[in-house]
Amino acid sequence: MEKASHRRIAGLLGALGALLALMFADAGPAAAHATLESTDPHQNSVVATAPQAVTLTFSESVSLSGDSVRVLDPAGKAVDTGNPGHADGRADTARVGLNSGLANGTYTVAWRAVSEDSHPVGGAFTFSIGAPSDTSVSTTALQGAKADSVVAALYGTGRTVAYAAFALLAGVAAFVLICWPAGTARRPVQRLLMSGWVALLVSTVAVLMLRGPYERGSGIGQAFDLSLVRATLDERIGTALAARLLLLAASGVFLSLLVGQLGQPAAQPSAAASETSEADAGEDEDAELRELEQRAAERPQREARLGLGVAGLVLAVALAATWVGADHASVGIQVWLALPFGILHLIAMALWLGGLAALLVALREGVGAEVVDRFSKIAFGAVAVLTATGVYQSWRGLGSWGALTGTEYGRLLLVKTGCVVAMVGVAWISRSWLARLRSAPVEAAEVEPAELPEPVAVAAHSEDPVRQAQLARQQAAREHAGRDRGLTPTRAGLRRSVLVEAVVAVAVLVVTTMLTNSPPGRVASEVKAGGAAPAAGAPAAGGPAAPQTEPGRTLELKLPYDTKGRTPNAKGTATVTLNPARTGPNEVHLELDGADGQPVEVPEVQLAFTLPDRDLGPLPVPLTPEGTGRWSGTAQLPLAGNWVVSVQIRSSDIDQTTPTQSLKIG
Repeated sequence: MEKASHRRIAGLLGALGALLALMFADAGPAAAHATLESTDPHQNSVVATAPQAVTLTFSESVSLSGDSVRVLDPAGKAVDTGNPGHADGRADTARVGLNSGLANGTYTVAWRAVSEDSHPVGGAFTFSIGAPSDTSVSTTALQGAKADSVVAALYGTGRTVAYAAFALLAGVAAFVLICWPAGTARRPVQRLLMSGWVALLVSTVAVLMLRGPYERGSGIGQAFDLSLVRATLDERIGTALAARLLLLAASGVFLSLLVGQLGQPAAQPSAAASETSEADAGEDEDAELRELEQRAAERPQREARLGLGVAGLVLAVALAATWVGADHASVGIQVWLALPFGILHLIAMALWLGGLAALLVALREGVGAEVVDRFSKIAFGAVAVLTATGVYQSWRGLGSWGALTGTEYGRLLLVKTGCVVAMVGVAWISRSWLARLRSAPVEAAEVEPAELPEPVAVAAHSEDPVRQAQLARQQAAREHAGRDRGLTPTRAGLRRSVLVEAVVAVAVLVVTTMLTNSPPGRVASEVKAGGAAPAAGAPAAGGPAAPQTEPGRTLELKLPYDTKGRTPNAKGTATVTLNPARTGPNEVHLELDGADGQPVEVPEVQLAFTLPDRDLGPLPVPLTPEGTGRWSGTAQLPLAGNWVVSVQIRSSDIDQTTPTQSLKIG
């Protein structure tokens, strides 16, 4: 039996591994987190006359606020008319008008919008009128391109608490319905259910209030701005949060019914029938009568559990949909499949993680091995569902093997996978403790709480501190009676193992929240390669003005690269030179040399500059080929600071890398 079980598990893992490989081998494009596709005027372009408006086109629909697009002149003064809207009614665009009479020089466009999957995205680029010029844009002017650190931390904490509260609420309710109906009469279980409900309510309200400042990059003081709350409710995520609050009201009614129905002792067969059964226990007819009486006595509770189970399942699916319907699963490829898989993933997570919390309490209360064994089977099924849905979500979000290590999303996914593997390992240890518990009949039986006599009452207004302390000790003994008796060495070992699982589960929830806030690997690869990329628009007619180079002002950067491929161009050195290496236009040359020092040709290469301190960029550099492994272009670096140059190099259809290096301008 043990070998057969191992073969089935190995076969399941092998099938999932083959499915994962096939998925990644033929991954197509997906959308999630909007990316900037084109701009008018084009990025880094020089136009002869001042445009009347600035238009941005994205890869998917975006939501805009009153300051989503701001245009700043070389002195840092806003020159846009405000209140951007969608160009020609197209939801994937943003357009803002410009003031008349703009002078020549370099202008900076800072933008921030909310993508269709409810995540804020932002960036900046420059264009010039007449001729490029130096520009000085203050940090304050660009701070809207990123969320306030305090707001972002509180918003992320609220989302993490919401995930944990949902797992606690749904998981504990499922545990008592399926594994331990009598547990609803225990105060610790009731406290777990109420804690989950209250935490989910508070975290949902907090996320709703923090969403507005989080989107707009404003401070914590704006959390109580009712106009921002009203604007959030008009968005998809606001609708989902409002629906969650309504579902929580229904969940409160469900919890009262759950405790009220299952918390009552089951009806017992009539005394007469019991006496008859005892007198004629040896006869088959009386044995059958006793069984029928027992079934009749248990029927009301079975029907209550069935009804509550159906109602609880509907509520759990609806609550899970408030996350899935406003996240990565709601946009991109195969939405029709991603949505139900996302719901299944959340519910399976709740069954496993919330059930662990309930199991900790149940072991403390002295439940029998039968309850633990029942949960073990449910947890195994939940892990199987988590694995299958997780593989699909990983394929959909990553798109390539390289994204596992080349993007933040992929690295977080690796961390989450490691945590889940650790949980499975600890769960395997828990199964060994469960096997020991089954093998000891005395320990496997459920431990009934010890009944201690009520303490002798004293006058309500007694001022004797010694007597009051004695009564307090008696009350504490009553509250903990039976629990300590239930913690035999085997039960204690099992409880420690489950506790470790629960601790790792908290880490899984934190990483899950970070994953949902990170752009999927497919999109992150595009952004890392240069944000709006060359498709964001070639230079306008006439192109950018040639920068004025200066002898002795050339800065040379060498970036070793290795795409891990097997072609001769897979490994070498990228050399980037800038002149005059200061703010404004810079002449850029890019050289790719192989490991032997000879120029190499590659299918694709992209160059971009980013200023992290100002949250500016990436600013792509349009490159012009000048022979094998040689390119040139013009980089507009509008601000002084510590810039980062990135060179995305693709040596084959599947092998690519993006080396980076810092440089100081100004």
